[in-house]
Amino acid sequence: MRRLFADRLVFATAAIVILMSALFAFLRARSAHGYEGQTVATANIEPRSGSKLEGKATFTAGAGGAITLRIELSDAPPGELAVHIHDKGDCSSPDGKSAGEHWNPTHSEHGKWGAAGNRHHLGDLGNIRVGLDGKGSLTLDTTRWTAGAGGKNDVIGHSIVVHAGPDDFKTQPSGNSGSRIGCGVITR
Repeated sequence: MRRLFADRLVFATAAIVILMSALFAFLRARSAHGYEGQTVATANIEPRSGSKLEGKATFTAGAGGAITLRIELSDAPPGELAVHIHDKGDCSSPDGKSAGEHWNPTHSEHGKWGAAGNRHHLGDLGNIRVGLDGKGSLTLDTTRWTAGAGGKNDVIGHSIVVHAGPDDFKTQPSGNSGSRIGCGVITR
């Protein structure tokens, strides 16, 4: 009888340990990607190169591990403005060049997000159309980024950079998009 009780106790203890391990692994994974609708990263975009541009980039967790990026600009010059993720999380220089080059952890060619053949790198975001009122926005959904999970595709610690002109989606490595008129470090 004691032997049966001891065997059941060992089995129950092992089952609890396995369940707790699985629960902690699940919670760790969810904290890296966030719950659907949860803001997982932000960047406050500040003016650079003498501009008055301001803005905010918000990364939100979506279904199936997706991340939605929403960028909203104000006091920006009207027209098409390129926006990219740059490698360094440093916007300290007046011209925004402290943010480094485009974030390109996969060493892919510069291009247009969603173009045929998937020819673009992870920092290529596209152009924002800014109206005469100085406001513009861009929304992008992807499963190719993480926010806080570490690894080469993690957006945390990089910068959002807004350029003075449009991205031509051809010129290597940066799209010939002009000076940097806005910059914001991506943080959790």
